[in-house]
Amino acid sequence: MILNRNNNDPKKIGIMGGTFNPIHHGHLVTAQEALVQFGLDEVIFIPAGDPPHKIEDLLAHAEDRYLMTVIATSSNSSFFVSRIEIDRKGKSYTIDTVKELRKIYGSGSDLYFITGADAILEILSWKKTSEIVSLTKFIAATRPDYDLSKITELKTTLFNSEDEANQKIFIMEIPALAISSTNIRQRIKDGRSINYLAPEGVNNYILKHGLYK
Repeated sequence: MILNRNNNDPKKIGIMGGTFNPIHHGHLVTAQEALVQFGLDEVIFIPAGDPPHKIEDLLAHAEDRYLMTVIATSSNSSFFVSRIEIDRKGKSYTIDTVKELRKIYGSGSDLYFITGADAILEILSWKKTSEIVSLTKFIAATRPDYDLSKITELKTTLFNSEDEANQKIFIMEIPALAISSTNIRQRIKDGRSINYLAPEGVNNYILKHGLYK
């Protein structure tokens, strides 16, 4: 569903950002696991507009990536899609998005930024890291048998105590799915099938609009 609301009812909100180039089942499984494991009220998918940290070959137009995300999430009443980053002019930073969502949902809501374990290790390079950490919590999705030592080191760097760290960064193990947007784009470029890697509606959209060729 498309995000279009402004209220101050306290909620537990998952934030799932990314280029979604394209969105696939791995993204959806991660969001659903977070929804259930952490008792979230909803998960907001936020396709990136002009991401400062991730410049990809074959980056589809923001509007295409937004529409594919809407298609992929349409069957889940707890999933919403926001345009706040793709409509933002210039570079888009996490701090700007988190502050805007904080205004929408009010100070009483808990925001949970859902990301991969590898991605969260880059948080120290993000703009205004300390302010981001003060405004949101983090759910780091890991594969089975993932080495957590670097995340432990990150917690030590960011927080004054273990208790504080454990209230801010949560580890969530998810099933290992060998699916990536990079692989999907390469398969399309090579003329190979992408059936069952992404929702059927997303696959149909890619084929109809000739993306990633």
